[in-house]
Amino acid sequence: MAISRKDSFLWGKAPPKFPPAERRQSDRSQKIEALDDIQKLKLEINDIMPDSSNPNLKRHSKSVVRNRKFLRGKKKFNMDPKVGIRYLIEHGILEWRAEPVAEFLYKEEGLNKTAIGNFLGEREEMHLKVLKAFVALHEFSDLNLVQALRFFLWSFRLPGEAQKIDRMMEAFATRYCDCNPGVFQSTDTCYILSFAIIMLNTSLHNPNVKDKPSLQRFVSMNRGINNGEDLPIELLTKLYASIRSEPFKIPEDDGNDLTLTFFNPDREGWLLKMGGRVKTWKRRWFILTDSCLYYFQYTTDKDPIGIIPLENLCVRKLQDSSKPYCLELYNTKGQKIKACKTENKGRVVQGKHQSYKLNAASIEERDDWIDAIRASITKDPFYDLVSMRKRKVISNTSPSE
Repeated sequence: MAISRKDSFLWGKAPPKFPPAERRQSDRSQKIEALDDIQKLKLEINDIMPDSSNPNLKRHSKSVVRNRKFLRGKKKFNMDPKVGIRYLIEHGILEWRAEPVAEFLYKEEGLNKTAIGNFLGEREEMHLKVLKAFVALHEFSDLNLVQALRFFLWSFRLPGEAQKIDRMMEAFATRYCDCNPGVFQSTDTCYILSFAIIMLNTSLHNPNVKDKPSLQRFVSMNRGINNGEDLPIELLTKLYASIRSEPFKIPEDDGNDLTLTFFNPDREGWLLKMGGRVKTWKRRWFILTDSCLYYFQYTTDKDPIGIIPLENLCVRKLQDSSKPYCLELYNTKGQKIKACKTENKGRVVQGKHQSYKLNAASIEERDDWIDAIRASITKDPFYDLVSMRKRKVISNTSPSE
C-alpha cells in the first residue's frame, strides 16, 4: 500500500507549487541572488589575495625571489667569498665595482668576518680596489690609534698570511694618516706603531706570556720610528694605558682568542685531506697557528674537527698519481703522529695517522703551505714585517755618505 508523505516536523514542509510564470520569476530572483553572492565572494577574495595581474603583486613576487637569492648569495659568501660575490653579481644583485662591493662587505649583516678578511686580503687588482674602498668607509678622524684599530679590526677578521696582513695594515695606516694629518710624519710610523700596539695587546693579555712588557719597554721599542725622531711620551703612555685596561675584542663569529687571530695564524685556506682509516679525499678549511694545524669543515665553524701538533714533524712535497699538488706531514722517527679529532658524536679521539697527506689547488699554494708550516715552527713572521719596516725608516733617515 502506497504511503503518501505528509508535511510534518520530520519531513519539513513540501515546497509550494507556483504557476509556471511565477516559477520562472522565482528562478530568476534566485539566480540574481546567487550572482550577487558570487560577486561578494570575489571581492572578499580580492581583499585577501590580490589578482595575479596586479602589478603590486608582481613587484612583491620579484622582491621575494630577489631576497631569497640575496640570502643564498650571503650563505655562499660565508662558505667561499669569491663564489658568493660571483653569485650575487650573476643574479644582478651586486655590481662588480669596488664601491658597491666594499659597501656590501662593510654594511651587510650576517657576513662571516673571516670570509670578509680573506676576500679583502687577495692581491688581484679588483680586490685591492675593494680593500681601498672598504677602508675608506671607516672614519678615523679625531680617534687615537688604539681607538681606530679597535674600530677597524672589528669590521673583519685579519687573515693569517703575512702578505695579506701587510697590504691591509698598509691600507689602514694610509687611511688613518689621511684622516689625522700631522699626527705622524709618515704612514710608515703609523704602520710600525699599529703592529707594536697589537703585539703589546698580545703580550699583556695572553696568559702564556709570562714576561709582561712595561711602559718603559714599550716606549723603548718605538724609539726613532717617526722618521728618525721619537714619538711624544704622552702619546705612547695613553696608547699603552688604553691597551692595558681593555684588550682588543674580536667579532663573535670567530670564537678564537685574539692572540690566534692576529699573531699566531701563519696561514689559512682550503686543502684536500686524505682520511686516516677511510682513504678518501675531503675538503677542509685549515688554519696554521701556534705550531699547530687545525682543520674545520667550514670557515664558519668555531670548533675544529681535528688538531695536528707540528712538534717533531717535518713537511715535504709528495708525488701522488691522483693529486698533483700534494704535501705530506710526517714524523722523522716513523712514529704515529700525536693528533686528535672529533667524532660525529662529539667525542675527541686520538688520530690514527702515520702521516698526513694534503693537496693544494696549485703548485704555488702547495709551496706556500710548506714554507708557512716550516716557518711556524721556528719564528713568527709578523715580527719580520715590523723589522723590515723599521729598517726602511732608519735607512731613509740615515745621512748619506
